[in-house]
Amino acid sequence: MSAPENQSEMFAGQAPRPLADRLRPEAVGDVVGQGHLLGPEGPIGRMVSNGRLASMILWGPPGCGKTTIARLLALETEFTFEPLSAVFSGVADLRKVFERAGARRAGGQGTLLFIDEIHRFNRAQQDGFLPFVEDGTVTLIGATTENPSFEINAALLSRCQVFVLNRLDEAALEELLARAEALEGKVLPVNVEARQALKAMADGDGRYLLNLAEELFALRLDDALDTARLIETVQKRAPLYDKSQEGHYNLISALHKSLRGSDVDAALYWLARMLAGGEDPRFVARRLARAAIEDIGLADPQALPQALAAWEAYERIGSPEGELALAQCVVYLASAPKSNASYKAFGSAMRMAGDTGSLAPPKHILNAPTGLMKDLGYGDGYAYDHDAEDGFSGQDYFPEGIERAQFYKPVERGFEREITKRLDYWTKLRAERTGSGEDS
Repeated sequence: MSAPENQSEMFAGQAPRPLADRLRPEAVGDVVGQGHLLGPEGPIGRMVSNGRLASMILWGPPGCGKTTIARLLALETEFTFEPLSAVFSGVADLRKVFERAGARRAGGQGTLLFIDEIHRFNRAQQDGFLPFVEDGTVTLIGATTENPSFEINAALLSRCQVFVLNRLDEAALEELLARAEALEGKVLPVNVEARQALKAMADGDGRYLLNLAEELFALRLDDALDTARLIETVQKRAPLYDKSQEGHYNLISALHKSLRGSDVDAALYWLARMLAGGEDPRFVARRLARAAIEDIGLADPQALPQALAAWEAYERIGSPEGELALAQCVVYLASAPKSNASYKAFGSAMRMAGDTGSLAPPKHILNAPTGLMKDLGYGDGYAYDHDAEDGFSGQDYFPEGIERAQFYKPVERGFEREITKRLDYWTKLRAERTGSGEDS
């Protein structure tokens, strides 16, 4: 699809202009919620004060000010603003921009090329920016809601600074509402609790908040709305959550780390956030099983059966009732004693296996199904443990030529305390029957 002939029309105001457009800041310092970047000591703020603008990627959620910042940077640095949308634009549109930018450069004028949703350009299109960014024909500002590490070419990313914009916090959203009320000359028709609910419904998106406010300003009411009437009046927003992108991995990481940290309530919160966002409960079930193995292990041997039972219960019952099984499993795992001793032991064993190569097992523990193998000594000297005192022979099962290693070191928590007693017992017997202790 080709872009409109005049790309700036994407950003031009319409009649009537929406409230969000009428409230667009006129200076970088007026942008709310991004002081860490735009303030006097922020990296972009310093660029503006020095009159020097570097190519950059603005990464942040919807409605946090990416487009506004780019437009204002062009204004305050006297660059010509060339906006494109990766949704509507192609190579031909980029070529026209680069031709105009080249002509301006010859006359001493800089060009700020703003690419909205830059992650939607494919790899070849992104590569097309490189020579024009490198030689200064354009200063590129790309806006994206997706993790640049995954979506932007490494070559292009190396030529841009990446700045992370915050979702707007309550103070920033309140500032936007105050500005809207000042512009409209009246207060929002909501009570204190409903005003809080309104900001919560925006979920950090300033543009969405102002769209809601505009709906409320248009109402003719005799009294202020409470929270229940507010929800009836405006459509509730679905949580911002993309199951295939950054939010997907951030939230499952938050759930897993809450489980590991034995924070039951936080773990339930992140579970609810994922399910409310439409996450596949099977993906959650898989991660719960992993957490049971990796972070609880044998400190509570029932953790894995609980996780598998919850997974199977969901498969049998379905949604939404089956999600209760996942919630029950979250409570169990978060409250269980924790140990990663088995996880670490296996990692250590894998490293030693890689270091020692193809060492054969000692001959006394090899089977000898043929006469030749018996002649070669396979199975000679093997002590059948069930015939030994205490059912334990004390033989060494490591390959010949390497010292024993202790990979598994149980913690003093949960059932692993009992395992420690068992291991200490076997260690003592081994020392008595072989005349040597364990090597750590």
